[in-house]
Amino acid sequence: MSSGYSSLEEDAEDFFFTARTSFFRRAPPGKSRSGQPDVEKEKETHNYLSKEEIKEKVHKYNLAVTDKLKMTLNSNGIYTGFIKVQMELCKPTQTPASPGRPPPSSRECVNTLHISSTNTVGEVIEALLKKFLVTESPSKFALYKRCHREDQVYACKLSDREHPLYLRLVAGPRTDTLSFVLREHEIGEWEAFSLPELQNFLRILDKEEDEQLQSLKRRYTAYRQKLEEALGEVWKPG
Repeated sequence: MSSGYSSLEEDAEDFFFTARTSFFRRAPPGKSRSGQPDVEKEKETHNYLSKEEIKEKVHKYNLAVTDKLKMTLNSNGIYTGFIKVQMELCKPTQTPASPGRPPPSSRECVNTLHISSTNTVGEVIEALLKKFLVTESPSKFALYKRCHREDQVYACKLSDREHPLYLRLVAGPRTDTLSFVLREHEIGEWEAFSLPELQNFLRILDKEEDEQLQSLKRRYTAYRQKLEEALGEVWKPG
């Protein structure tokens, strides 16, 4: 898969993906955490932790894990782990025809992804769409983080450059504190489509318009013939 993910369990209820090491990119040096993420911001800057902070947080995270989905810290400071993504898709998605085997359902399910700290939101979205054989552009979808604060729930759309595993590490393993949701992108009706797609829509509309005109012409031609036949019978010399 071009996103760097591969399936580990094809038929399980929760689907797993794993990130290849070719996607691992070293974090820029000299950056450290500058504060807790603000769930009310639409876009959020990724705050890097030092290696010692990462080591401490990964250790605490693994102590709090109850479902065996622990994180692994590599010697270069990059860590891998799991996130769960709730699929909340309202519209039917476009999938290619595959005779003999229907595509896996993506409407309402939870998927467990194995990713690295360098994998971005955009890569996660692409991996999910490829897993479920969705042929629509990733730009039509968005990944949200759902946070719980003071008995209220906040949903914040993540930018494509953010790192979900970092957010998972900072928030801890509890999904009632932080969870991820994949939804359709909330943008204008036509803005999500590429230029070739829009041109294809125009061709389809032109074709449908031509078919409707031809059908209307055939209808009125048949009606005219019947009227002329009826008039011929009336004026026929008797």
